[in-house]
Amino acid sequence: MVKLNRIYTRGGDKGATSLGDGSRVPKHDPRVAAYGTVDEANAVLGLARLHTCVPGAGALLADADAMLARIQNDLFDLGADLCTPEQENPPYPPLRIIDAQVDRLEAEIDRMNAELAPLNSFILPGGSPASAYLHQARTVIRRAEREMTLAAQTISIGAPALKYANRLSDHLFVMARYLNDKGAADILWVPGLTRG
Repeated sequence: MVKLNRIYTRGGDKGATSLGDGSRVPKHDPRVAAYGTVDEANAVLGLARLHTCVPGAGALLADADAMLARIQNDLFDLGADLCTPEQENPPYPPLRIIDAQVDRLEAEIDRMNAELAPLNSFILPGGSPASAYLHQARTVIRRAEREMTLAAQTISIGAPALKYANRLSDHLFVMARYLNDKGAADILWVPGLTRG
């Protein structure tokens, strides 16, 4: 269990931070950028949950909220994975994203998507408040994925972590449609609408 009894340490005042193995890197290190963006996505999901965790709102929102609660926890796992470099014979087993977490996202995507009408246009982010925040979280996790793939050019990042980020953006897209009255309230892109 994590115990935080001091919030500030002054250790980062000169622009460096500690990774999960205790090594120090600049705060602009690609690994730090990636897990920082994962944290940002998690914060946006917290905003989305203001609109899904509504007492008496119904089974659809309760189902979405339960999925988002699991995802928020997974994002802390992903952050822990990204902040802990691989090493031989670590003193304790590091927390890593595993394929079962990716599989769960895929099963949830398939279940929600089965209830949606096929798309015939791109979707503009918006609709219900929950959907709008899910679209924002989707774009943030896409940025995290780009940062992860950039970092992976010079450091080792596990394949399940990369798959999880990729699948999560798909999940959030489908859930945004699911919470827009199962796609009926989606706002569709009209190509060239304002060209006159």
